[in-house]
Amino acid sequence: MARSTECVFCRIVSVEIPASVLYENEQGIAFLDVNPLSDGHILFVPRDHYERLCEMPGDLLSRFVTALPRLGRAVMAVTGTDGYNLLVNDGAVAGQVVPHVHFHLIPRRPVDGLGYRWNAGKYSEGRADELAAAYQDALHHL
Repeated sequence: MARSTECVFCRIVSVEIPASVLYENEQGIAFLDVNPLSDGHILFVPRDHYERLCEMPGDLLSRFVTALPRLGRAVMAVTGTDGYNLLVNDGAVAGQVVPHVHFHLIPRRPVDGLGYRWNAGKYSEGRADELAAAYQDALHHL
């Protein structure tokens, strides 16, 4: 397995750093976030080191994410919430602090104070068609 000796998550996977491990399978490991946004905040990381989601092979990613519904049910059962945020920050500009793919499962409560920004906008005339064509072309060639 490819791991980085400098990566905190790789060191957790390798049991060099202690963590409150909740779940493990062949593809990944889930543990409590040491800096939780809410009580019960879980991180789910692949065992292999990939800095960005787009670097993971599709077949590995598909096997990895199959654990997410089970982890989500556990979040709600243990914390007594009926919702959670599933979040991936991909790249520093998106808020990724640890350069190793990881999914956050963040339990949410009606008055948890976490807030939520979704500053939706609108496309200018023709921009949606322009973007759609550019995405279709990129996806055809990538």
